[in-house]
Amino acid sequence: MSRLIFWMAILVGFAVNVHAAEVSVAVASNFTVPMRKIAEAFEHETGHRAVLSSGATGGLHVQIKNGAPFEVLLAADDATPLKIEREGLGVEGSRFTYAVGQLVLWSPQPGLVDDKADILRSGKFERIAIANPKLAPYGAAAVETMTKLGVFKDVQPKLVQGENIAQTCQFLTTGSVDLGFVALSQVIADGKIPRGSGWIVPAELHSPIRQDAILLAKGKDAPAAIALMKFLRSEKAQAVIRSFGYDL
Repeated sequence: MSRLIFWMAILVGFAVNVHAAEVSVAVASNFTVPMRKIAEAFEHETGHRAVLSSGATGGLHVQIKNGAPFEVLLAADDATPLKIEREGLGVEGSRFTYAVGQLVLWSPQPGLVDDKADILRSGKFERIAIANPKLAPYGAAAVETMTKLGVFKDVQPKLVQGENIAQTCQFLTTGSVDLGFVALSQVIADGKIPRGSGWIVPAELHSPIRQDAILLAKGKDAPAAIALMKFLRSEKAQAVIRSFGYDL
């Protein structure tokens, strides 16, 4: 009996592998780490493998327009997937919001950023980092926040721009800048900011950072791409998304 069970398990595993495939996923930089965890769970559950390429949402859009072989886009906004759908590069009706991002002003220095972000008004810092607001929604949200606070003109000479939110966070972790606006998901652990100091930006200070997914035209008939879009709505994926400080 044990030998029969062994061979049945082998056959089941073989059947799964026969149907397993890869899906090429373009991922906004702020969602790279959560997506790696989701990709692991996705492969474990379906046998399909998600191959990730990350970057600023605007840059990924350009690559898609230029024929990049991506099958799924996980953007850092909701405007880009809508544009892609209207351009005929995405599957109509496949868009949905997979996460709502939170912006945080963070510094690796304990005590530098308080819970009112007074550091922005005092100007007692040398350099502050944001992602390129023309390409990265989190960068645009940072500019919007500083404008509403009435500090943008004073802060502007001290701005250092990252190509995307990942590079912006790198400026902070390497000590190249004193503080910066990044995604909460990049600095949170176990539901809190474990080191440095930070101020989670109130939602009313910037437009909602709705992050939409879209099935791209190249993935229209790809089982792995379709399966991933479905998996992103699953309880397992949503639990990972929440654990990184995103709303749903």
